[in-house]
Amino acid sequence: MVIISNQKSVPKKLSFISIYFLGINGVIGSGTFLLPSVIYRYMNLSAVAVLLCTAITVSLIALCYADLSSRFTGSGAAWLYSYHAFGRFTGYELGIFTWFLGCCTLSAEIVALLTTLKSFLPIFNRPLIYGVAAFGLIVLFAVINFFGRGLVKLVNNVSAAAKILTLIIFIVVGVFFIHKANFSPVIPQAALKGPMPFIHHFGEAFTPIFYLFTGFSFLPIAAKQMKNPEKNIPRVLIAVMVSVTILDALMMTVAVGLSGTKLGGYSTPLANALGGALAKGLGTTIGKWGYAFIIFGMLVSIFGVAFSASFNTPSLIASMANEHGMLPKFIGKKNKHDAPWVGTLLTSILSALFATQSYLFLVSCTVLASFIQYVPSILAVIKFEHSNEYPTYGFKLPGKYLIPSFALLVSCYMVTNFTAKTLLVGTVIAILAMAAYFFIKKDRSYEEKHMKWLEDLRNRDKKEEQLNKSSVQKN
Repeated sequence: MVIISNQKSVPKKLSFISIYFLGINGVIGSGTFLLPSVIYRYMNLSAVAVLLCTAITVSLIALCYADLSSRFTGSGAAWLYSYHAFGRFTGYELGIFTWFLGCCTLSAEIVALLTTLKSFLPIFNRPLIYGVAAFGLIVLFAVINFFGRGLVKLVNNVSAAAKILTLIIFIVVGVFFIHKANFSPVIPQAALKGPMPFIHHFGEAFTPIFYLFTGFSFLPIAAKQMKNPEKNIPRVLIAVMVSVTILDALMMTVAVGLSGTKLGGYSTPLANALGGALAKGLGTTIGKWGYAFIIFGMLVSIFGVAFSASFNTPSLIASMANEHGMLPKFIGKKNKHDAPWVGTLLTSILSALFATQSYLFLVSCTVLASFIQYVPSILAVIKFEHSNEYPTYGFKLPGKYLIPSFALLVSCYMVTNFTAKTLLVGTVIAILAMAAYFFIKKDRSYEEKHMKWLEDLRNRDKKEEQLNKSSVQKN
């Protein structure tokens, strides 16, 4: 997830390279290190093809975000785009679900961290120790959030470097220990029994693979911190999706080549795959060092993502309260360290509740929350493309309605892969948010300010269009 600054001083604007690494850090998370085993169980070697297919479909959605980010330079991403397109209530609901997504991300990373620790520290298999550790991490993040927000950038940078370095070393070293025999079977026999079994296996692999790419939607949240966001964000979104697709495809191919059918049984697949291959080829000691290196990289990476999520998520609901008046003002209260302490408490409470759930369930909840963000955002692209209310700057979505239409179909397909439990959680969140909306005292000044801003934006675009026509006529 990207950093949302709460500093009162004007921060230095982020360059293209800085935004790119923020995007890489936001997309590559715990799923990259823990989900290959789950993905392999359902599709074997064909998981690489499913990954590429999923990457293309997610990229269609990312292109819609690129289109919207070239129209609006404000910080907020999906919920703000929906606010501009469909009004206050839609923006509010999307804002709540973006906060819910942040809480799920924080909980998922904490569970992933403890799952990694369990692989070599059996004490974390005890429910009491596990629960205390999860609660302790959330409290630790909250305390640091209250007093030490300056640490976020440092931890984020270290985390980004650790995950990229870990993946590159895994791929470069692992490729020398691949056995071609491990690439068989190409697809599970159970998936070949008919169309429906194949669709089932494809769907079960699609959701965790989709999770590997969901972080891109957070990139426009910090648009105000960036140089030329209307030009740089679309370019970064495309560059990040291409880079992550290449890294994940190579990672999955190497992991299968190192372990074969054993991959499906590993709790820490990349560490087990490389450690096992090195042990066979170079001896047990080297294997243990390889395993330890991957585990260390995973822990630093996962801790960094959780740490960043614990800071960004409270900032979101504080922004909804302070800058847009969508939530009660007390939610946006900050302490003397400029930390949104009420938002931090609410985020910690919800994240602690979700941290009691399984990692795969949290992955499913994250994908659900992402789906709920994607659909209104895609519809906003279609609306603005039709009305031409807010022209794009620096990026033009090709094909007019073609890409958003396909992106919408992909998003709707995601619904078929959610469990009843996941859908129930999403429904409860939506209903509670809807009920609360009608009890929140509305300050008309915020809405009037927003409407005036949109009107000024329309007038600016009309003036620029008239100037362009005049210059063409003169020439």
